Amino acid sequence: METRANYVLIGLFTVAVVVGVFGFIYWFQSLNGTGDRAFYRVQFEGSVAGLRTGASVLFNGIRVGEVTDLKLDPQRPTQVTAGIAVDRTVSVRPDTEVGLEFQGLTGIAALSLKGGNPASPALVGAKDNPPLLKAPPNATADVTQAVRDSLRKLQDFVDENRASFRSVLANLDTFSGALARNSDRVDSSLQDLNKFTAVLAKNSDRIDRIAEGLQNLTGGADGKGGDINEMARSFRSLAEHLDQRTADLAVSVTKLTAAGTRTLTTVDKAVKNFDANPTRVIWGGGAAATTPPDDPKKAQAKAR
Repeated sequence: METRANYVLIGLFTVAVVVGVFGFIYWFQSLNGTGDRAFYRVQFEGSVAGLRTGASVLFNGIRVGEVTDLKLDPQRPTQVTAGIAVDRTVSVRPDTEVGLEFQGLTGIAALSLKGGNPASPALVGAKDNPPLLKAPPNATADVTQAVRDSLRKLQDFVDENRASFRSVLANLDTFSGALARNSDRVDSSLQDLNKFTAVLAKNSDRIDRIAEGLQNLTGGADGKGGDINEMARSFRSLAEHLDQRTADLAVSVTKLTAAGTRTLTTVDKAVKNFDANPTRVIWGGGAAATTPPDDPKKAQAKAR
């Protein structure tokens, strides 16, 4: 009797555990939003490789639901219709972008929803007649296919420039051969460079003093003092003084020229006066009266 009681307790405990597991699963699914959902249909043109029932539905990168079913259109075999269930709080609008996102290198796809005009009314995701969203033709582009296309383009580029690549490789081979033939010279140059750097390191104090002396000559860090600056100021002052003296000399020459011109004018007048009346210059006095020559008829009358 006691053994049967133990079996009954074990059976009840097992049933309780199973019910608890199912309850936890139901609670977990409800927690993920399976309780209140909106339903939509998404129409794709072409292959939806990688998309599976139960795949995630992402809205702006956030998981909001899952794919509930995938169907082919018997009338148009190129079309695939996917049913999705998303959280009812997510606003899906007629202009919401639809696409596929491939996660990693496994090829597993997730259905992606993005954006939508806030001014557009949200679609009512009824389960009996879900609204239809159409994906653009490039929404089913597979990442691996894109990689294959890129590799094909790269191969075409290599084929088109094969001669150039060969020329570049030949030049590299020639350059490496020249380096190999002149390795001794290269080693000697490196040794000379090492010696030069060693000399610089040994004379770093002298170089610093020379640089400091040059800095002092040029006026130091502030640039206000220094012998060179003083010399430049002296030359500038001398140039300004010479400019002033040159201007004064030009004024003096101008005055002297004017005086000489006046003197020459006076001399010229004196010479003209001498030519006109030399006796006045020698004996002084007023200017001699100028008598007109006698009339010949009057002269003959006086003679009679």
